[in-house]
Amino acid sequence: MASNSTSGKSTRSKKTVKNKATGVSRRSQHTQSSSTDRKQKLQENKLSVGEYLIQRLQDYGLKDLFGIPGDFILGFYGMLEESPIRVVGTTREDNAGYAADAYARINGLGAICVTYCVGGLSVTNSIAGAYAEKSPVIVITGAPGLKERASDPLLHHRVRDFSTQREVFEKITVASTSLEDPLTAFREIDRCLEAAVRYKRPVYIEIPRDQVDVVPDIPYQPHKSQVKSEPNALSEALKEAEELIKKASKPMIIAGVEVHRFGLHEQVVKLAEAHNIPICTTLLGKSAISEKHPLHIGVYEGAMGRAGVQEFVEESDLVIMIGTFMTDINLGIYTAHLDPGRCLYVTSEKLRMGYHHFHDVLLTDFINGLTKLKGSKKKRTIPAELKPKLKPYKLDADRKITVSRLFTRLNQQLADDTVVVADVGDSLFASADLTIYQHTEFLSPAYYTSMGFAIPAALGVQVANRELRPLVLVGDGAFQMTCNELATTLRYEFNPIVIVLNNKGYTTERFIQEGPFNDIPNWNYHRIPDLFGGGWGFEIHTEGDFEKALNASLGNEDAFSLLNVHLDPLDTSQALNRLAKRIGKGIVS
Repeated sequence: MASNSTSGKSTRSKKTVKNKATGVSRRSQHTQSSSTDRKQKLQENKLSVGEYLIQRLQDYGLKDLFGIPGDFILGFYGMLEESPIRVVGTTREDNAGYAADAYARINGLGAICVTYCVGGLSVTNSIAGAYAEKSPVIVITGAPGLKERASDPLLHHRVRDFSTQREVFEKITVASTSLEDPLTAFREIDRCLEAAVRYKRPVYIEIPRDQVDVVPDIPYQPHKSQVKSEPNALSEALKEAEELIKKASKPMIIAGVEVHRFGLHEQVVKLAEAHNIPICTTLLGKSAISEKHPLHIGVYEGAMGRAGVQEFVEESDLVIMIGTFMTDINLGIYTAHLDPGRCLYVTSEKLRMGYHHFHDVLLTDFINGLTKLKGSKKKRTIPAELKPKLKPYKLDADRKITVSRLFTRLNQQLADDTVVVADVGDSLFASADLTIYQHTEFLSPAYYTSMGFAIPAALGVQVANRELRPLVLVGDGAFQMTCNELATTLRYEFNPIVIVLNNKGYTTERFIQEGPFNDIPNWNYHRIPDLFGGGWGFEIHTEGDFEKALNASLGNEDAFSLLNVHLDPLDTSQALNRLAKRIGKGIVS
C-alpha cells in the first residue's frame, strides 16, 4: 500500500496495470473472416437484422462503441464480439453516454449499446445533453422479444408498457425506431443513421432480442438519400449576404458549435481571411477556430467575458453568426447585446439576415458559397489589447495555489496534442481564457451543463484518438459523480491528466444562495490510485506542489494522473464571479 502523501508528493499504487490486451474485449479469431462473410451476405441478401446494423455502423466509420451488457441485448453483444467493432465497457450507462458523446465530437459519430430500461433509462441524461449540444450518438438498446410479450407478462426491467422506453427517447433523439418488423428493419436502420449524420443529434434503435438473428425475406440494398438546398433560395441568400458583407465597415464572425460538428473550420477561416473579418467563438464553440489565428480575438460571452471583446463585437455593423446557438451561457446570462437587424444568422436549422428568413438552404452549401465570393480589401483593425495573450507566470513556490494562478500556469503548458475537457462550474468558466492551439481541442457541456461529463468524456476522447491526451478540469462535486471511469482508463492504459478543483462543495451555487446543501464530503482524491490499483495521485496546496505534480504528470504516460488541488471555497475565476452576480440578481429576490 502506498503511504499517506504530503504536500507536493505523489501517491502511486504499487500495483501496475500491464494488460497487453489494453482492455479490448476478447474477440473470436474469426473476426476478420466474419466481416468478409457479412459483406458477402449483404450482397446475397442473407444478413440478419443484427448483422445489418453492425455492417452499417462500420460503413459510417464507427470503430468503437460504449456500453454495459444485459440479458435483453446479449445476443447482439455476441455479434459485436465477432465483429471488428470494439466494445468499450464502462462502469455506468450514463458514463457510456458521456464517453460516446465525446467520441462523436472527435470522430464524427458515436454509439452506445445497453440493455432494456434499466440500461436505457440510465443513459437518458447524457443523451439529452448530446441532443442539446448537437452530438450524433447512436443509442442501441435491447428489448423483450415479440413472442414473450404475447400474454402481456410483467417481465423484469419493464416500466408501464413495453413501448415506454422508446417513447421517452422520442423526446431526446432526432429519430427513433423499434426493429419489430423484419420487412422494414433495414430501411429503419438507414433512416436513423442518416438522420444522426445529417442533423448531428442522437438517434434511438431498439432491437427485440428475438429479432437479432432474423433474416428478412425481402431483398434490400442500402441507399443514401441526397439532401440539397433549393437552388433559387440558395442563390438569393448568397446575393443578399454578398451585399451585406460589401457594405459592412466593421464586420465580425462568431463561430459556434456547428462549425465543429459539420467540419467547417477551414471554410470559416477562408471566409474570414478573404474579407479580413475578425473571428471570435462562443463558449460552446470554443476551439472551433484555432485561437492562435491572427484574426481570432477570443470568446464572446456577454458580460461574463472580457469587456474589450464584448464591446468590439457589439459595435460591429454586421455580425455573421455561423453555427451558433445563442444560449443563456453563450450570452453571458443575457448580458449580451446583439441587434438582430445587424446579424447574419445561419445554422443547420435556420438562415436569417436581418429580418429576412430563407428556407431550404443547407448550412454547408451556404458557407461553401460564401467562400467563393470575391474578397474584400477592407481591413478592420483589431486593437492589440484584444489579442489573446499569455499572462506572465513566475513561480512562487510557497504561495497558496489559487484558481487564477493555476489557469495561468496551465496556459503555458498546452500543446498541440492536448484536448482540454472541462466539466461544469469554474472548471468551465475559467477555461474560457485558455488558449487552444488547434480546432476541436476543447470539449465541455457548455449548454446543457450536466455535472459529471468530463471524466467519461476523457475516456471517449482517447478511444477515438489514442494520440490525443486529455487535460481534464473538474470540480470536486462533479468528480464524485463519475470518477469510477478512471478505472476504465487504466484498463485501456490511457493517460489523462485530471485536475480536481477541490473547494469542498458546489461553489457556483454558493454565490447564488449559500447553505449547507452546497457542502460535500472531502475525499482524499489523491489516494484513488490505491483504490483502483494504478495511476498517480498528487496532493496540492502551493504553487510549488502544483509545479512538481504537473511536470511529473506530463512525464507519466502509462496511466492517469490525478491532482487534488486544495482551494479556498470562495476562490473563483473572474468569469464565475461575474456570472454568479448576474444569476443571483436574476433568481434570488
